[in-house]
Amino acid sequence: MLDILLFSFLIALTGALTPGPLLTFTIYKSLQEKRGYLAGFFIILGHALIELILIVVLLAGATILFQNIIFLTIIGIIGGSFLIIFGILVIRNTTKTDPHVDFNLQDETIKGYKGNSFLGGIIVSLSNPYWEFWWAVIGLGFMVNYNISFSNPVGLILFFIGHELGDIVWYLPVSTFVYLGGKKLNPKIYKYILIICAGFMIIFGLYLSFNIILFPPSV
Repeated sequence: MLDILLFSFLIALTGALTPGPLLTFTIYKSLQEKRGYLAGFFIILGHALIELILIVVLLAGATILFQNIIFLTIIGIIGGSFLIIFGILVIRNTTKTDPHVDFNLQDETIKGYKGNSFLGGIIVSLSNPYWEFWWAVIGLGFMVNYNISFSNPVGLILFFIGHELGDIVWYLPVSTFVYLGGKKLNPKIYKYILIICAGFMIIFGLYLSFNIILFPPSV
């Protein structure tokens, strides 16, 4: 069971480390609010709430499909394949350029919602098409491979906790760092962390893809 927690955490961490709308919003709120060091916490709280709802919806909507071994096998292979693709893209982009995170944002940098941090965590997540795609393909593929369902409540809880921890261990330090006046993250350290995490995603994606073929789920 602990492998569910660990792998869920590492996959989520790689996604969190990759710059995107939620990271930009976190930096913005950390700079703007009086207690900006708490911005990351409330943003991830909103993000976690909408992810919990999405997981419940996915499991409820796929109950019948989860009884079809063909569907389970296809989803497992697709989910693993996209983990491989995502990992390769992260490594390619990271090695071609020196990644950096701009912690010195201006108001005009943020387009759209600029309000409450908690609601922002929900709104920014929902407005990111990659987020929905990730859960429909990679997230669902993981759940299929590890039998994450209502009939396996311990696995479901560990999966959710691991996933949210992957966001927390990145966004909370970023929020605190920005609030305290940090303007630049060491690009070399950031680069190697991304490469290591992406490498894990490729290996884990290969494992998921072959595991679902060699040991198909029982229905």
